[in-house]
Amino acid sequence: TAKTYVGMFEGFINHYKNTPLPDIGENEIRNYLSHQVGLGRSDSMLNQIINSIKFYFEVVLGMPNRFYEIERPLKKEKLPEVLSKKEVILMINSITNAKHKCIVSLLYSAGLRRGEILNLKISDIDSERMQIRVENAKGGKDRYTILGKSVLNDLRTYFKLWKPKTYLFEGQHGGKYSAKSVLNIVKRAASKAKIRKNVVPHMLRHSFATHLLEDGVNLRQIQLLVGHNSSKTTEIYTHVAKTSMILIKNPL
Repeated sequence: TAKTYVGMFEGFINHYKNTPLPDIGENEIRNYLSHQVGLGRSDSMLNQIINSIKFYFEVVLGMPNRFYEIERPLKKEKLPEVLSKKEVILMINSITNAKHKCIVSLLYSAGLRRGEILNLKISDIDSERMQIRVENAKGGKDRYTILGKSVLNDLRTYFKLWKPKTYLFEGQHGGKYSAKSVLNIVKRAASKAKIRKNVVPHMLRHSFATHLLEDGVNLRQIQLLVGHNSSKTTEIYTHVAKTSMILIKNPL
């Protein structure tokens, strides 16, 4: 968040290089936001720009709350895209590389974020309790998620072949595996499985939560497994799960 705010605010002050910061008011902010809209910035990015500007004046400079009249773009409520179980299995079965197979399998079967899989250490895999410890996840919180039997077998095969030292998945010269490599692995597997959706790592996490809900796991348990702060965030999967639609008879 700090990096994002600094980057956003830097763009803003560079836009008004010749204007002292205390002289900048709501009109200048509106003009800057209009300029950003013209550049095709997303609603999310526009909100972050507003947050960074407010943070500077209200928190850094310690001024009272300002810019009440700045209109924020309405947040669009997009539903997550998910894969079917069949599509996930096709993806996993299309992978011949042991390391790549484990990465895709874990993203789905443990509901991990891309950053979380990169931070996994060998010691985080608890084969006795069939759990995975996720340390310092989003919001700085630790949690446990489930470890599948087939994934554990694949991990053991991978471990013998690759012999990682600290992180479960390491780059060629040690250290963490790269985020871009994970994205490429997922996209390649989707392409081999002939899936036409724009598959990204986070879609596997969404699929994990949706399939659990469809299998009758309650929302509170899913919330704990995926590490959501609020149950409202987890409730979005009720709109995606097909369970509520099965009993509805199509009028045609």
